[in-house]
Amino acid sequence: MTNQVADVLIPLALDTAYSYAVPDGLTLQEGDVVQVPLGTREVAGVVWSLRPGSGANFKAVTGRIEAPSLSPNMRKFLDWVAWYTLAPKGSALAMGLKLVDGERPEAVRVGVRLVGTLPKRMTPARQRVVDVARDGLVRLKRDLAQEAGVSAGVLDGLIDEGTLETVTLLAEPAADIPDPDFRHNDLSEDQRAAADTLVATLAEDHAPVTLLEGVTGSGKTEVYFEAVAEAIRQGRQALILMPEIALTAQFLDRFAARFSVKPATWHSGVTGRKRERLYAGIASGDVKVVAGARSALFLPYAALGLIVVDEEHETAYKQEDGVHYHARDMAVVRGRIENAAVVLASATPSIESRVNVERGRYRHVQLPERFGGRQLPHIRAVDLRREQVPKGRWLSPALVAAMEENLGRGEQVLLFLNRRGYAPLTLCRACAHRYECPNCSAWLVEHRFRRALVCHHCGHVERTPQACIACGSIDSLVSCGPGVERIAEEVAELFPDRRGIVLSSDFPGGTERLRRELAAIAAGEFDIVIGTQLVAKGHNFPLMTLVGVLDADIGLTSGDPRAAERTFQLLQQVTGRAGRGEKPGRALVQTWQPDHPVIAALVSGDAERFYREETRVRELAGLPPFGRLASLIVSAAEREAAEAHARAMARIAEPPPGVAVLGPAEAPLALIRGRYRFRLLVKTEREVDLQGYLRAWMARCPKAKGNTRVTIDVDPQSFL
Repeated sequence: MTNQVADVLIPLALDTAYSYAVPDGLTLQEGDVVQVPLGTREVAGVVWSLRPGSGANFKAVTGRIEAPSLSPNMRKFLDWVAWYTLAPKGSALAMGLKLVDGERPEAVRVGVRLVGTLPKRMTPARQRVVDVARDGLVRLKRDLAQEAGVSAGVLDGLIDEGTLETVTLLAEPAADIPDPDFRHNDLSEDQRAAADTLVATLAEDHAPVTLLEGVTGSGKTEVYFEAVAEAIRQGRQALILMPEIALTAQFLDRFAARFSVKPATWHSGVTGRKRERLYAGIASGDVKVVAGARSALFLPYAALGLIVVDEEHETAYKQEDGVHYHARDMAVVRGRIENAAVVLASATPSIESRVNVERGRYRHVQLPERFGGRQLPHIRAVDLRREQVPKGRWLSPALVAAMEENLGRGEQVLLFLNRRGYAPLTLCRACAHRYECPNCSAWLVEHRFRRALVCHHCGHVERTPQACIACGSIDSLVSCGPGVERIAEEVAELFPDRRGIVLSSDFPGGTERLRRELAAIAAGEFDIVIGTQLVAKGHNFPLMTLVGVLDADIGLTSGDPRAAERTFQLLQQVTGRAGRGEKPGRALVQTWQPDHPVIAALVSGDAERFYREETRVRELAGLPPFGRLASLIVSAAEREAAEAHARAMARIAEPPPGVAVLGPAEAPLALIRGRYRFRLLVKTEREVDLQGYLRAWMARCPKAKGNTRVTIDVDPQSFL
């Protein structure tokens, strides 16, 4: 008989903690990471609770794993996430538990330094290496090669000749400690008042949530940096969530200018021992500031004092697979549990955050003007119903004329089209066959640079055919509609002597290439930038004074209840790239609907007008944040199986007062990755216990058979 039983939660899709006996001589605390038997194997888990032994014949805990324990606050947060999203508790734990791979040895860091023996044969490249290394400092091999502008092979030759010697270095620290007083930025009067307000929230007994709303270029980052500095002074940790952490080289440089070092970064690109050291340093409190993607919210902070959600309106904060959570909303919950101040920063806040301000749940700090007295760009709509665009072209004469004028002054132009590839549809003019993905109910997008047809939902790729696969006609394929590649082709014809670049997330080269290209644009190395929504996310291009939006109406006609809000946010953000330097900016917005409320609000600069109207529409319809939604997707490899299970669920939905169950209906994207999809939508009044209703409904539902799956998304952001 054991004296103690440990209820251990295992990081798998399991909703129950399993009970294990604690062997004599093993002392455990709640939150400890342990090894336990599960079936025929040994797995890691976390002690979720301890209780006196009951005499039951439990399997025993194998041992304790040397890993940071999960604090009571962390366990409470993971429990809350699982409850809110209806995900298994073990799936929530999997997001917060990172274990050291003890079998993988620590990679040895090797540096090089000059030892004074010059090579027998001196070349210009070798001379540059010697000149750089004369100071006697030990450098990483890659750093010395970069400083000297040579390849690694040049260094290898100098090592072989004894000119350079290798030195074993200590393990790289998890992160350098930022200095909160390294440099104080010159803040405007409005910025200083806003910063003081945010700093004061860190001293309150009950830390609040604050919406920091400021027009593009108003210096929101510098303002919340002051709150980060105060958290460091108090010995606490700060988390800065960003929608695209892998593309934020400018942000990291601005942080280093303020705090002397870059923050620790956490995203999918951080792997291996670096990831393990960061995890341990965050758990011990040694790592003071983390800038990360949404997954950084699930790290085991020892003393979290501040959470900043930058660009809080971004849809990238919603996790669409696994556990369906919204990082902005979960950041507010974690801040409440940890008693950490939360700052939501945006030039175009979500309707949800604005309504929370009106209800008194969030505080509101505003920056109504750009830093340094710079003016917001002048925005003009180009009515495509009246302005005739030449056949086969996509740039209106007004936009082309504005580009010529801009380029003549040596200033940059940004052309924005939120559509990747060359054309969104390819068809045969002989038989009208349309090229569709074999795995999804979506057209294949032509990528002419890659000579391929690509599905943007499942990744299917096929070679662009020379003849129609349906009728065999030669040279009969027609590209319908424009993508950024097609715009680049048109720009090259109109401005053959200008340097252009296309920015799109699906171009080869990955994150590092994008970072280099963004830096080159900021340095003025390109005249014309053609990009998707990638270019709208907070980048600062000082020479950019003209933005052309080519199809402002994309997204306005979808069935998404947030379509208007998202379009307004995206267009406001992308037009805000203009005029951030010393020269004023302007934007031309090509549209077929100049009278649409989104376009009218954008052109007039009256954002409040848009927010008022959109909030009123949401309230009348009972849509979030005035009501609640949950999406249930039933999918299967066979259409009949998915539909039958969805209809069986609907028959026993039994919605109480205040709850409506809509569907089932085929999802707008009825087939994705070879799985047929039917959707049920639950719509409730704000006060209804949505999670309670969903759990009771799921308990009554028949068990899914075969490959049929049911996915629940509370507060859905995608309606495809």
